[in-house]
Amino acid sequence: MMAVALSDIKAHWAEAAITELARMGVVAGYPDGSFRPNASLTRTEFAVILTKAFPNLPKKRSGGNFVDVLPNFWAAGAIRTAFETGFMAGYPGGKFGVQDKILRLHVLLALASGLSLTRVPWPNVTLNRAFTDAAEIPGYAREAIAAAVAAGLVVSYPDGRNFHPNWWATRAEVVAMLCRSLMGAGAPVPEAYVARVPADELRGVWLTDIDSDVMHTPENLRFALDRLSYLNFNTIYPNVWKLGYTLYPSPVARQVLGAANHPYSWLQGRDLLAEIVTGSQRQGLSVIPWFEYGFMAPPNSELARRHPQWLTRKRDGSQTIKESGVDRVWLNPWHPQVQQFIKDLVLEIVGNYPVDGIQFDDHFSVPVELGYDDYTVNLYREEHLGLLPPEDPNDQNWRRWRSQKLTAYIRDLFKAIKTRRPNTIISLSPNYQDFAYNFYLQDWRTWQRYGFVEELILQVYRDDLKAFTAELQRPEVKLAQRNIPTAVGILTGLRTRGVPISQVEEQLNKVRNLGLAGSSFFFYESIWNFAPESPSDRAAAIKKMFPDPASRPSIAAGWQPIING
Repeated sequence: MMAVALSDIKAHWAEAAITELARMGVVAGYPDGSFRPNASLTRTEFAVILTKAFPNLPKKRSGGNFVDVLPNFWAAGAIRTAFETGFMAGYPGGKFGVQDKILRLHVLLALASGLSLTRVPWPNVTLNRAFTDAAEIPGYAREAIAAAVAAGLVVSYPDGRNFHPNWWATRAEVVAMLCRSLMGAGAPVPEAYVARVPADELRGVWLTDIDSDVMHTPENLRFALDRLSYLNFNTIYPNVWKLGYTLYPSPVARQVLGAANHPYSWLQGRDLLAEIVTGSQRQGLSVIPWFEYGFMAPPNSELARRHPQWLTRKRDGSQTIKESGVDRVWLNPWHPQVQQFIKDLVLEIVGNYPVDGIQFDDHFSVPVELGYDDYTVNLYREEHLGLLPPEDPNDQNWRRWRSQKLTAYIRDLFKAIKTRRPNTIISLSPNYQDFAYNFYLQDWRTWQRYGFVEELILQVYRDDLKAFTAELQRPEVKLAQRNIPTAVGILTGLRTRGVPISQVEEQLNKVRNLGLAGSSFFFYESIWNFAPESPSDRAAAIKKMFPDPASRPSIAAGWQPIING
């Protein structure tokens, strides 16, 4: 069938779909030659289009007589057919609403019903992962809309992640949805406007021995990995660097510290990291060892005692700073021997264990008060015509200089890791940018922009949902979200601070609504314990959050962002 050229669709986002359905005779323009793609349409107009799009569907029911549709009404036949084929129904009182505009929600409900779309098993998970505004979809419609998402029928301009259920449907949107209904993935509709559920999702857990015996025995570890796999987690971040010791047998640590690993009795005679990797591979879990303590160490540690020249200090000569109420010292991240030591630890893991990546966190940094040790002061003077660093540790230029030196080390470490094993993912779990930079000289925004970070898991340990959401909407997070898998660290509880599982679910839903790459729970033990619910109840709730397996997003595996812009 030849279609008359339409005067107002040139360069419109739905031009190709409109042209195709006009060629098929499903839609037509107005007498003046226009199509009016951005105009709304009535329920009557929609019924007429449906009968043209699906002329051969069998009747599912009889009836279709409405008090406001007279026998001689121009669209009476189309309305009756739309009713009998299961696409549309009337209002209470027997009205059809012939002049009422149709909502986007009702367009998709009609398609789901008339086409008998297959329902998905977990509609709320589907909707939360697909849309930023999933909460606006009413309960009675959620199964049908989730089915429409799964079938690829939901089209939203200008962003497929915004459903806008209560907006009037435009003629262009209806055409695009019908085009997808008739032609599937081959429809000429831009993919950016088609709602979809991401194929992958980061579902991580941090493993630590603090307030947990999960790593204390091989049996505990096997049980934990089995449990996490059953609940459809896909990534673990086991602590391997704590209190100035490794938690795996390290030749580098033996040479520098005189001990291959921490003197914990439960570590002796074991290669904990090898156990973790072997057990995780058996369960299909990815392993990204976590350098929890970064440059931080206890002041009485063997590391600090053996290498006092490696420690940086404050302007008054003191070295300790309170971290979570405990005295800590910091290795000097600008000292070449410190840099080599940390690099050697990282490279021996990458070289000796088949891990998927390496993770650094907020401790891969240094408090802004530090940097007045002899080595760093002399380095600064060499580059500043002999001038001493400013007395104020918050001086803008002095802060920038130290931060840039840390960034330079991250660049070198990144290159060394990629040289040793190119597919190793460099993961970072920092605090929000302003805090990380102003208080700890950690400019992770720049690290990410330069490509030195390939996975970001932002620590957002907030109880209030508004505060939680605000952290995720910062500009640097949105920028990262467009470049690398960007996920969120969700607090599942502490020994002294239980977190209800409802809060965990609420935050996970928000993460999904915002199109982030997933989440990691801190920490393993608090997923089940220290909480108001029983471990079995919490496990059941998590199984509902993660009802099906999902692969982890990874740049190495060809990850692509799920947001537009």
